[in-house]
Amino acid sequence: PRKYTTRESGKMADTQPKKRTFRKFQYRGIELDALLDLNQKELVKLFPSRIRRRFARGLPRKYTTLLKKLRKAKKEAPMHEKPEAVKTHLRNMIIVPEMIGSVVGVYNGKSYVGVEIKAEMIGTYLAEYSITYKPVKHGRPGIGATASSKFVPLK
Repeated sequence: PRKYTTRESGKMADTQPKKRTFRKFQYRGIELDALLDLNQKELVKLFPSRIRRRFARGLPRKYTTLLKKLRKAKKEAPMHEKPEAVKTHLRNMIIVPEMIGSVVGVYNGKSYVGVEIKAEMIGTYLAEYSITYKPVKHGRPGIGATASSKFVPLK
């Protein structure tokens, strides 16, 4: 064990535990509140080329309708509570800053998977958060897998 001199032990007693400071979210060097203030033209400049191209070719009405429904759900939700989930089949909807805090039910071909939109999701697609298949669990081979598996002993 290390012995402390009076000077070192005095320093340790004076300092209170540091308050945790959380890193502010940034998308391509721009903070979240600034992102929310950007208009669509300025925002699109920050996105990757595939998404820039999509916005340049124009978004159909169904995407703006989804945004309107998300806005309405967020407005109707009580303060500091999650808004009602808005169900959609639009898996290729690009997540924009306006959607943050919303809950979207993304269809995976069978059911709606609830996705809470977070800041880190900006510039990605809704489909990335709603898996369409059940991951394979590798276990024992089933019947018909190989010729040797035909023999199943009767106990």
